[in-house]
Amino acid sequence: MQPAQHVLDVAIGTADLTIEMLRRGKAEQVTGIDLSDQMMRIGKEKTDKHHLPNVRFMHANAQSMPFEKDTFDAVTCAFGCRNFQDLDEGLCEMYRVLKPGGQVVILEFSYPSNRLVRALYDIYFTRVLPWIGRVVSRDKTAYTYLNKSVKSFCWGETFARHLTDAGFKEAAWETLTFGIATIYIARKCIIDN
Repeated sequence: MQPAQHVLDVAIGTADLTIEMLRRGKAEQVTGIDLSDQMMRIGKEKTDKHHLPNVRFMHANAQSMPFEKDTFDAVTCAFGCRNFQDLDEGLCEMYRVLKPGGQVVILEFSYPSNRLVRALYDIYFTRVLPWIGRVVSRDKTAYTYLNKSVKSFCWGETFARHLTDAGFKEAAWETLTFGIATIYIARKCIIDN
């Protein structure tokens, strides 16, 4: 991500991405939105602990953001798009609130194409992670949705096409950690039609 003055972190959750952006000098100020007040409370505790007063947390839906058009210099989202009720609507909202010339950076799970990595990934996500979730949370269903949601979600060229359909230009992606995650980067044109 290129440095930006005011960043919108969609699905800010516990603010891990926001903290890292601020530490690395990639953002001057961050506004984070999420539907989970409990996760944002944890995020607020973390940003206070790290003495980061330039973070604003807001309860808001990514599919109908309470911001004017062309408000933010950059928009980020880490592992949140998969949970949107309507991916295209969420991406269109990101586009709407991004200033012309601004960058969107999205980190999302993907499904590895390498057969060996995919087999190990499936074992981890269908057996190991749910077991850990049950032990830690004492909830029998903890983390069982994750593997299913990753397998059914789009990634790579298909996700980039959704970005382009929302209006973004120069959509590119790079797989990380053997294809377990993918980072997508795109821009809003300087001249918006």
